[in-house]
Amino acid sequence: MLQPHHDDKVSKAMSYDVATNFLKRSDRVLGQLIEQVGPCLLNASQQNGDLFASLSRAILHQQLSTKAAATIHSRFLQLYPGHSPTALDVLNTPAEVLRQVGVSRPKIIYLRDLATRVVSGLPTLEELKVMDDESIIKLLTQVKGIGCWTVQMLLIFRLNRFDVLPVDDLGLRAGIKKLYSLDELPSRQTVERLGQKWKPYCTIASWYLWRSLEV
Repeated sequence: MLQPHHDDKVSKAMSYDVATNFLKRSDRVLGQLIEQVGPCLLNASQQNGDLFASLSRAILHQQLSTKAAATIHSRFLQLYPGHSPTALDVLNTPAEVLRQVGVSRPKIIYLRDLATRVVSGLPTLEELKVMDDESIIKLLTQVKGIGCWTVQMLLIFRLNRFDVLPVDDLGLRAGIKKLYSLDELPSRQTVERLGQKWKPYCTIASWYLWRSLEV
C-alpha cells in the first residue's frame, strides 16, 4: 500500500493530530503517555540530504555512541569541503584517508558497496517515495552493512512514513517495558502484538515511546 506523503508542516501537524487521536482511542495506556508528552514533533527530527548522504550517515552511526558517531561523521564530511560527499567522492577516497578520520575497515567496505550501488543505479529518494515500505526494505538491505533497522530509520526520519514499527529497536522496547510495567524487555512478538493496536500509525506510537524514556 502506498503511504501518504506530507510536504508541509501544516499538513504534517494535522496528520499527527489524526494519528494521536486514533492512538488515544485504540490504546488507553499509550493515550496517557500522549497526553503527558503533548503534540507529536516528529517533523522536527526529519533529516536532510539524498539517499547516499542518509545511508552513509546511518552506516557511520552503527554500533557507536551518539557522540562518537557524530564526531566521526563530522570528520568524514570535512574530507569534502564545500559540498556533501557523493558516491564517486567516496569511491575516489583512499581507504587510509577514511581510516584517519575514524572510519573502521568494515564500514569502509559498507560505504564503498553503497557508493558502487548508487553509481550503478540505486533508486533516488524521489523514486523510493512511490514504493511501499517492504519493497524499500527488501531493496536497500541488499547493500552491505544495511539491515532492516537502518532502512526503517530511513523510512521514519527521511521518507516520513507513518506506519513503521522497528521491532528490534532497543529504545522502543525499553519504552514499552517502562510504559506497560513489564518485568523485562518485550520480545519481538510482544512488540508486534502491541503494534496491531497502533496501525496505521506505528511510527507515531514509536516516537511517543522513545519520548517516554525522557519523561
